[in-house]
Amino acid sequence: MGMFLGIDAAASGLTAERLRMDVISNNLANINTTRTEEGGAYKRKYVVFKPREADPTSFESVLSRITNRPTPGTGVRAVAIEADQSEGIMVYDPGHPDANADGYVEKSNVNVVAEMVDMITASRAYEANTTVINAAKSMITKALEIGGNR
Repeated sequence: MGMFLGIDAAASGLTAERLRMDVISNNLANINTTRTEEGGAYKRKYVVFKPREADPTSFESVLSRITNRPTPGTGVRAVAIEADQSEGIMVYDPGHPDANADGYVEKSNVNVVAEMVDMITASRAYEANTTVINAAKSMITKALEIGGNR
């Protein structure tokens, strides 16, 4: 197994969680947006992740198939940013420029509490991936020290 596979997998996690934090920040910034270019109130966005596929010809993949063991993780990637199509709450405000004929305005479907929970989760995942990279770096440094003491 390569020495840098764990670092590579954790780095992909860092990139994915950074994107997730950006999307969450955008959701929070648009919580009061009632008119978008697409029409209607802002719809909450979320990131869709997918595991990265291992190269089937790599040494690790071939070894995993021969020994009937699972292929080691290769990381994650973001495949899409999708909009949550659930309806926002309707608020009676007949003086609002975006009010319908009955005087109701559709607010965005962003839930502040849910977004804050997602933000904390993304932050913890980012920290965990940083810890993995630091541990791998430490192990590689120790391995180099062992090899250099001959």
